[in-house]
Amino acid sequence: MTDPRTDATAPETPDTAEAQAAPAAPDPVALLAKEAGDLKDRLLRTLAEMENLRRRTDKEVADARTYGVTNFARDILAVADNMERALKALDDEIRAKADAGVKALLDGVELTERELIKVMEKHGVRRLEPAGQKFDPNLHQAMLEVPDPSVPSGTVVQVMQPGYTIGERVLRPALVGVAKGGPKAAAPASDAPANDNSGGAG
Repeated sequence: MTDPRTDATAPETPDTAEAQAAPAAPDPVALLAKEAGDLKDRLLRTLAEMENLRRRTDKEVADARTYGVTNFARDILAVADNMERALKALDDEIRAKADAGVKALLDGVELTERELIKVMEKHGVRRLEPAGQKFDPNLHQAMLEVPDPSVPSGTVVQVMQPGYTIGERVLRPALVGVAKGGPKAAAPASDAPANDNSGGAG
């Protein structure tokens, strides 16, 4: 009978088995490098998000400054229109016959109109003066076509109501009459043909 203590097939000691089965310990430097890379990536993403948020906020603030008075400006246009109509109703003959008091009143109304336009411009509202320009459907609304071979076709020859812009936006398009029958207006290739835009308005 053999002695179990000397048997060659006796099981290994627990320490030896654990040493063979345990994986190699991870490199702490590699772990720290990976963690640092992850943190750097998260930091860069956060910084990019913050920069995008700052840009969006700056644009919203700028738009609020520029376009915050849009509704008020649109209402004020009626006042400007009425002043202009009142002044146009008095032709040169009536002005010439008016006494000094009436002339002073008219001068005051004209001065008030100029001041109103100046204040509107101060707040980014600008008047469109399209007479003689090529019809632009982004800025003008064609109300009629005017047969006039003396000017290039598509030229604004009549302004029924002035238009206004605020910042880069159209507050109100100008209501215009567009020439028809003359030579084609010279324009960049990107412009739409004037007759296509104004044909249905007359």
